[in-house]
Amino acid sequence: MSDYIVRATAAKGQIRAFAATTRELVEEARQAHNTSPIATAALGRLLTAGSMMGIMMKGEKDLLTLQIRGAGPMGGLTVTADHTGNVKGYVIHPEVMLPPNDQGKLDVGNALGAGLLSVTRDLGLKEPYSSQTALQTGEIADDLTYYFATSEQVPSCVGLGVLMTKENTVKQGGGFIIQLLPFAEEETIQKLEDHLKEITSVTDLLDQGYTPETILEKILGDMDLEINEKIPTRFFCNCTKERVEKALISIGKKDIREMIEDGESIEVNCHFCNKQYEFTVEELEEIEKKITN
Repeated sequence: MSDYIVRATAAKGQIRAFAATTRELVEEARQAHNTSPIATAALGRLLTAGSMMGIMMKGEKDLLTLQIRGAGPMGGLTVTADHTGNVKGYVIHPEVMLPPNDQGKLDVGNALGAGLLSVTRDLGLKEPYSSQTALQTGEIADDLTYYFATSEQVPSCVGLGVLMTKENTVKQGGGFIIQLLPFAEEETIQKLEDHLKEITSVTDLLDQGYTPETILEKILGDMDLEINEKIPTRFFCNCTKERVEKALISIGKKDIREMIEDGESIEVNCHFCNKQYEFTVEELEEIEKKITN
């Protein structure tokens, strides 16, 4: 198991924690979308967060969608995840480039700009549960920390990081989410806050060889840390030609007829994995027959 998430508890159940290593899935996303370094960092952070938040869900068909829309040149990001650790996503403008920020780091905050973070959970009910918060910094981890505190009333600390090589491939990817449960004692809260102050950055820890387990050990090791589960995570898109065909059927007979009359094959692109699906004129004619209106 290369990319994986660990689920843990600490302080006799007063804290729940998740940590992940995601280098391979972030690299796969980079290759699929040909993202610039800054877009890779942004997408990699949100994919990492999505993978951990996805496994917080219980139902087999539950789906999580994280969407950021910003006024900056990147435009925004969308990530979806399920409860098994499968995650996928894309960037609106994957080619965006900006100079480094004041700390010499990839300037994800300015690439996204002012905007909104939306979190939607489709739990198979009549309506999905959706919540929206304003971006605080655009650096994604801070924005998710704010989201958990304001929308879910769960005091949390989110750390996310993606480190690139000089060749602009992904060297490291990962993160953690640590949450205080409602009955957490003041002593526990203070101890956790003190430990978190010692964490400089997730990428520093990963580059030093820390694993999800040892990251949590560093933060919660003296607080009765218990690793409960280890779950594989991967970049996975469930698109198929059949699913794309259903989407084409939904656009209606008139539009399909226009495509047929153009007399050329069409290519349909999957936003999430960038795979192309070709439909010949003959296939479009078969699709037209399936449309009843």
